[in-house]
Amino acid sequence: MTNRSDRPASSVAVSTSADASSAVSTSAAAPSADAPDAPEAPGARARALLAALGRVPQGAFSRAFGKMADVPLPRALRRPVLGGFARLVGADPSEAAEPLESFPSLNRFFTRELKPGARTWPADPRVLASPVDGATGQVGRVTGGRLIQAKGRTYSLRDLLDEDGQWERFEGGAFVTLYLSPRDYHRIHAPTDGAIARARHVPGALMPVNVGAVMHVPDLFARNERLLCYLDGPLGCVAVVAVGAYNVGRISAAFDREWNAAPGADGWVTNRRGTSAETKTYAPPVQVRQGDHIMTFHLGSTVVLLFEPGQVQLAPALKPDDLVRLGMPIGRKG
Repeated sequence: MTNRSDRPASSVAVSTSADASSAVSTSAAAPSADAPDAPEAPGARARALLAALGRVPQGAFSRAFGKMADVPLPRALRRPVLGGFARLVGADPSEAAEPLESFPSLNRFFTRELKPGARTWPADPRVLASPVDGATGQVGRVTGGRLIQAKGRTYSLRDLLDEDGQWERFEGGAFVTLYLSPRDYHRIHAPTDGAIARARHVPGALMPVNVGAVMHVPDLFARNERLLCYLDGPLGCVAVVAVGAYNVGRISAAFDREWNAAPGADGWVTNRRGTSAETKTYAPPVQVRQGDHIMTFHLGSTVVLLFEPGQVQLAPALKPDDLVRLGMPIGRKG
């Protein structure tokens, strides 16, 4: 679904802090006291691969893959190349707003729009909708400032948001993790109506976010590079955290296209050399409606949604490994 409206850019205030390191340790950490079970471990081959990736410059490797994804495809090769890729990963190009011949590169196919009406949205503003196509990871409640990453493994909410004065409001509230695979539609849409007054880019590692990595790498989502925004609306304050991953690692901001480099629809905020952690505030706030396009992954990754206590009740049937579709109701006010 495309943007429901175009709005003028808001004025922006920017603050920066020191750059985050992309180095990451994959050694197992002791499980939190909040985690009742010992962490599960992937197979030896997966652990070895993750250990190797932890020692290489993930950002540089991902930028190199991104350049490959940007290589222009001659029009005559677009349908066989992109169609072959779609079949390989299980993507459905018939849902795209444009035919395969219109995408000049693999990256453009990744970031494709959907046909109008390809997804539906709740009519009730009190209903929370999935912001992406994908699958649920963990579903739960923030307890003691920690979220569940995988069985027996938790991570810090403060580290995820990387800001004091912001994470505290979500203590005791619900959260849900949504994973996007290469087959999925890669745009992120607003899960509710709201106003974006604050957003943040946090540089970091670019480890994989597949099942093996989530099981094995401590604090994975709080270590990887991420772009996040806060939506204030009928469901309270909702944090939408887009977590980058190995291969490309780009995330672009549709709510602030001037933040992207190069500015505009084809640029991106993350995985750029020399960037530092950066917070942007918007006055007036950027108004979005449920279903508006707000961010884009330039390859599959993960979204973490956070809610203030007492504001959102996630659907009781929602559980790990459920498939979700963009616009599907996944919770409601309460």
